[in-house]
Amino acid sequence: MEITLSSQLKELVPGFKVGIIQYSGITVGDSPQMLKGRLQLFQESIFFELEDKSVTDLPGVQEWRSIFKMTGKDPNRYRPSSEALFRRIKKQNYLPSVQSAIDINNFFSLQYQVPIGVYDADKLSGAVEIRVGAPGEEYEGLNGRSNSLEDLVISTDGEGPFGSPFVDSARTPVTEETKNALQIIYLSPSTKEENARNLTASLMNMFIKIHGGEGKYDVLGC
Repeated sequence: MEITLSSQLKELVPGFKVGIIQYSGITVGDSPQMLKGRLQLFQESIFFELEDKSVTDLPGVQEWRSIFKMTGKDPNRYRPSSEALFRRIKKQNYLPSVQSAIDINNFFSLQYQVPIGVYDADKLSGAVEIRVGAPGEEYEGLNGRSNSLEDLVISTDGEGPFGSPFVDSARTPVTEETKNALQIIYLSPSTKEENARNLTASLMNMFIKIHGGEGKYDVLGC
């Protein structure tokens, strides 16, 4: 699958980069107890960490809010998905276990303080481009609403937009029927290339350990 970053996005956000992981032959299901336990304990530790600080004090949250501003989207109205997770935890509204792919996404999104999307690759068609949304572009999101994509960072395929660090579309979610997947880590631009590759590989290895199958990764923008 060919995946590219648009030149406009690279100009608007200097240093913009994403980790890309492509999986084949995976099995998605209920999360193992190890992952459920780690996710719960991690959320509890984050809750105590945030007792005396604001979510917007977190470096990763600050950086992604600035990216939204650079592309023209108000981060007070359209929050990066990673920030939304931290805000839930600060209210002690902990994330429940959903299924193995979603749980890993949430765990690493909290660990790296960045948005992460995971998509059913068999529901995608053609080349994928990560770019800025144009006027009038929208999709039905996993939040159950129609979401304006104008000025947001979005991921698109031959059929149009399917993902964003704000909220993903209802067209390409990973389910227990998914066998092949695409994972996009919307990295912080300040992340050095070596660290970007290490954390992308770490996520891939954890995902394969739980889901089986095979994976390959790359970092775009370095």
